[in-house]
Amino acid sequence: MLIRYKKNLEKIAMGLLSFMPEEKKDVKKLQQTIKEYETNPDWHLFLWKEDDDILGAVGLKIEDEINAVIQHVSVNPSHRNNGIGKKMVFEVSNLYQEKYAVCASDEVQQFYTKCDDVDEQNG
Repeated sequence: MLIRYKKNLEKIAMGLLSFMPEEKKDVKKLQQTIKEYETNPDWHLFLWKEDDDILGAVGLKIEDEINAVIQHVSVNPSHRNNGIGKKMVFEVSNLYQEKYAVCASDEVQQFYTKCDDVDEQNG
């Protein structure tokens, strides 16, 4: 289930975002990213919760009146290859697709395309 990020989940969110290549091992950059999600009204961070565990994070930014860009997709390594990333991308796209054209940042594009390919095969 997709839940909206809240300040009390900051450590979990930072841990999940630290798995993103461009955030990896740079605590200052991670803190800046989380602060941006907390303070910028155009940045939206969601967490993926199953049972009582938070297993993933997906973040997007509203770029303009037309585009919403998925810029972070991260899943706990011990829960990868179970379709969680794809579910998060699908859910967040559903939330925003009526108002925006949902696309992916360069960093997420390869994964986003893979999600789309799986959808087309199954649809």
